Amino acid sequence: MTASDEARRLAGVAVAAAEAKLAHDILVLDVSEKLGIADVFVIASGQTERQVGAIVDEIERQCLLTGAKPLHREGEREDPWVLLDYFDVVVHVQHAEARVRYALDRLWKDCPVLTP
Repeated sequence: MTASDEARRLAGVAVAAAEAKLAHDILVLDVSEKLGIADVFVIASGQTERQVGAIVDEIERQCLLTGAKPLHREGEREDPWVLLDYFDVVVHVQHAEARVRYALDRLWKDCPVLTP
């Protein structure tokens, strides 16, 4: 099983929104083989908590324009890690230090990298 076309499309919207707010180290992983609750993880970093908040706000705004609303949100704008759950797509926006500390890239390193 691989990530659905819809999940890839929504991940692309999230990536474009993150890029618009100058997120860095954006990574899109196909976790469908390893995880039964999502197809795609989008991981992006910001330099400050304020930038993390701006990235999250832009992702939510752009996804909403496509009709996608997060089912769940963990974290607040000023937190070092905010998670947006769009069912098939889970977006992690992390402060650079939190990204190093929690090492999601390493945890999911055996999953295929996607270019949405």
